[in-house]
Parts: sequence; C-alpha cells; structure tokens
Amino acid sequence: MLDQKTITLHTSGRGIVNITAEIESVLRTCAISRGLCHVFLHHTSASLIITENADDDVRHDLENYIASLVRDGDPAYLHDQEGPDDMAAHIRSVLTQTEVTIPVRDGRLLLGTWQGLFLWEHRLQTHRRELTVTISGLQGE
Repeated sequence: MLDQKTITLHTSGRGIVNITAEIESVLRTCAISRGLCHVFLHHTSASLIITENADDDVRHDLENYIASLVRDGDPAYLHDQEGPDDMAAHIRSVLTQTEVTIPVRDGRLLLGTWQGLFLWEHRLQTHRRELTVTISGLQGE
C-alpha cells in the first residue's frame, strides 16, 4: 500500500518544533503496520531533523551552535532580498536536510527512545510550512 498526504504547519519563527505527533497522526490514517514513512519539506529556509526529544537543552545547543557557524547578515552574502536572516536560513537548510525516511512497525514510527522528528525553522519571522508525507508498506500484519 502507498499513501501520500500534504500537511501544513505554522511556525513561530526561528526554533525547533517537535512534529512527531503530527506525522504519527498521518500514519494512523493509513493503517500501515510495517513499512516506511518519508517526510519531505517543501522549503529552502527550514529543515527536518531527528534529535533528542527529552531535554530541551539539546535543541537550544543546536541552535546556538549553528548560529555560530552561520551568522545572520554576514556582509559576504549577496542574497538578502528578504532580510538579514534570508541567506543564513538557506545555508542552515543546506547543512541539515529537507527530507527524512523513518521505518514503521506496528503502525508507529520506529524512532529510538530519545528521538523525535523536528521541523527546524531558520527564519526569524513566522512561516507557513508544507510537508508531504509518503507512507508505503503492509497493512494489518
């Protein structure tokens, strides 16, 4: 079986948001017991990451680390049409990823105990983000 859905999420600006529950909700509508869940983000200034889901300090440290690597408003950037965070957001996205594939077992994402799936918004302003979730696998086994 193959199923595909597009979901829309609204961000509050730069930050890391746990989207595991939203993706598992889509997964439940498909009744797949075993297979793969592929999530694709349709944007070039945000990303998807799998990381620690228990300690908020991990996500805070990730944000601080990437901010030290990729600075907003760097005078070396030519692309700044949408503000000083514009090119920095594109670089952050390229350094991370815009798609992930996660195994599915017993109708759930097969993430580790301390893992979650997160949308990492790289822009300072709020944004509407679209994701396509493609689920393939076997039903009811």
